Amino acid sequence: MSLSLCFDGAEVLRPDGLAHGPLAIDGGMIVPDCDGKRVDLSGYRILPGIVDIHGDGFERHLAPRRGAMKDMAGGLIAAEAELAANGVTTAVLAQFYSWEGGLRSPDFAARMLEALGAVRGDVVTDLRAQLRFETHMLEDYAAFEAMVERFGVGYVVFNDHVPHERLEAGRRPKRLNGTALKSGRSPEALLALMQALHGRQSEVPEAVGALAARLAEKGVRLGSHDDCSEADRAEWRACGVSIAEFPETAEAAQAARAGGDGIILGAPNVMRGGSHNGNVSALELITMGQCDALASDYHYPSLRRAALFLVEAGVRDLAASWALVSSGPARLLGLEDRGSLDAGKRADLAVLDGYNRLCATISGGRISYLSGDLAGRLI
Repeated sequence: MSLSLCFDGAEVLRPDGLAHGPLAIDGGMIVPDCDGKRVDLSGYRILPGIVDIHGDGFERHLAPRRGAMKDMAGGLIAAEAELAANGVTTAVLAQFYSWEGGLRSPDFAARMLEALGAVRGDVVTDLRAQLRFETHMLEDYAAFEAMVERFGVGYVVFNDHVPHERLEAGRRPKRLNGTALKSGRSPEALLALMQALHGRQSEVPEAVGALAARLAEKGVRLGSHDDCSEADRAEWRACGVSIAEFPETAEAAQAARAGGDGIILGAPNVMRGGSHNGNVSALELITMGQCDALASDYHYPSLRRAALFLVEAGVRDLAASWALVSSGPARLLGLEDRGSLDAGKRADLAVLDGYNRLCATISGGRISYLSGDLAGRLI
């Protein structure tokens, strides 16, 4: 049941910054005023709920140990609790559809999407799915497209994790044994599969271009992953793929910006001060204005922390920084009903205290997380 409340005394984050003033919610929406309970939030700040455009942290809830995948619905409910505890009101769960097997296999993707559909009515956070498709799986194009349509997946990202350079040089791929163990194959079988995928590389551009066109016609948002160069981005843009996730170089990010493409960077990269695998620094790209949205990637707490860190570091003011985790990702996803605290938007709120601790998360006018002294004021 959605709340009917009018919050008084808090600082409310508007597009031009924080301002004192009332904020009312009713019927799951932000409204100009309401007849509901008035709540004194003096000493607190109300910010737009966080929109996580790409996160795979849910995986550890589904399979904390290899083979522990018996209750996938329960794992998703646990993941939703973690999301809510970090101020996330809309979460895009990034699920692989990959030859790598295990948690990234097509079978696992189907079971995860089935479980997601089953739990949506039992959770408060708006949980959505992204499918990350390995482009060299040429025999799977029809099955993948059918999965997207069957489950109503609204966001598809194209990946290529085949180690082409090492295979071309006749060298053994890195971490082959570990990847084989996760995929349930022998190292020899996995190597043969990689070699077969690599061998059909010339067929991929035409096939993926046609697939992207069909998905775009159905209204699916399309992204590329780990672009390395201006050429990479140009090729994807020509296919109608207008979102660049985690560009690996400044060149690729600059090309995306010049082409009007959306740019997603990792919040953990901001907090670490750089990429965990040596790619371009997210902080550097944000400073240059080459970022539209931050994503949790593998660590949900980093979203709130990264947005606030940018303010502390003097990189952006709070309104511009918080937009990277709210209105920015909402815009890239085409979710015009959220991302700001304007009347008529969804009642998606994150309430912080004076120490920047998250005290409450409200998604669609319903409480998904509540802690501390604030609980006494709301209940």
